[in-house]
Amino acid sequence: MSNSFQYADEAKGRQLLDLAKAHGTPLYVYDEAVIRRQYRRLRNAFDAEVNLALHYAMKALSNPHILSLMRGLGVGLDAVSIEEVKLGLHVGFEPEKILFTPNNVGMDELNEAVALGVQINIDNIPMLELFVQSHPDYPVGIRINPHVQAGGNARISVGHVDSKFGISIHQLPHLLKLIDALNIRIEGLHMHAGSDILDTEAFLRASEIIFNTAEHFEQLRYLDFGSGFKVPYHPADMETEIEELGRLLSTRFRTFCAKRKKEMQLIFEPGKFLVSQAGYFLAEVMVVKPTPSTLFAGINSGFNQFPRPMYYGARHEIENLSNPEGRSRIYSVVGNVCETDTFASNRKLAEVREGDILCFYNAGAYCFSMASNYNSRLLPAEVLIRESGEAEVIRKRQEWGDLLRGC
Repeated sequence: MSNSFQYADEAKGRQLLDLAKAHGTPLYVYDEAVIRRQYRRLRNAFDAEVNLALHYAMKALSNPHILSLMRGLGVGLDAVSIEEVKLGLHVGFEPEKILFTPNNVGMDELNEAVALGVQINIDNIPMLELFVQSHPDYPVGIRINPHVQAGGNARISVGHVDSKFGISIHQLPHLLKLIDALNIRIEGLHMHAGSDILDTEAFLRASEIIFNTAEHFEQLRYLDFGSGFKVPYHPADMETEIEELGRLLSTRFRTFCAKRKKEMQLIFEPGKFLVSQAGYFLAEVMVVKPTPSTLFAGINSGFNQFPRPMYYGARHEIENLSNPEGRSRIYSVVGNVCETDTFASNRKLAEVREGDILCFYNAGAYCFSMASNYNSRLLPAEVLIRESGEAEVIRKRQEWGDLLRGC
């Protein structure tokens, strides 16, 4: 397995420290050059003759400036709420470039999506039946649950038999009868087996189920394989062999299209793959607290602002930017909310002092987008380092009055 994890070099470390000084902490920083690198890598993994469409999973990081960057790259959007759809339209995405795949929503959201003209994937049979009664001529895709266990843990494996997502592959006979009886126009099949998928073979097994299912649908325009590619979170971590997957799936997709004598679109919905490694979370050490069993480094943030370690049990690499050459010591890095919010236990770091700035890597995906005002703490600012090297604030730090807005 390959590993593309990279620490910030000396120049980047100085820039991050300068940004922390200029804008305060906690602070999210994103690197446009890394996003562009990841886009090129994914695009180049597939054969040029494959009609590949990438739809950015905007739930990973939905800042409008990041969405505008994605639009400039030519990608579409994967939206999972009507609010995400509207946000995509707000920043200039064409409706046909937005693929709306909600879960457990009512007809009000689907009616609004139809009015906005976006593509829709439906993931349950009762809603499909309701939808066609109101919109008999509107083409839709359907999300299939392939019943393949994939992904890093139970929270991010969503294609298994007990998952709430998608129409079970075992319900295919019922689904086909319904489609035939109501003359539903199905233009696409969608699946998403999970996240952090390392096993290329597991992904290909799930893909094969979609290829076989597609044999029952004559009007298909696209096959949507979701995403789930793993990125490395530390130097010893592994990542999806994206080049191998692209090569194998390109060959299989070309064979499928040749058999049908029809060119189709191959869709992927990368989120974490595009933005995770582009993100840095900067926090200041407020106290270094020794106890009989542990040496704590307490920072001016908590899982309300940086939720992945507590929510997913995720391991993020941490570096002391202020004292990178300091002697190594063992710390537990903890936060400031009134909960147990341990970011790292017994982690080796360059000696930490009060006032030092710690950098948490892989902070681009499912970090700010999942943050909250728990403990009435304010949300951090976000800064984007442009490819030119210039940095700009793309979201201001919340102020006290923001907590009262709407109350």
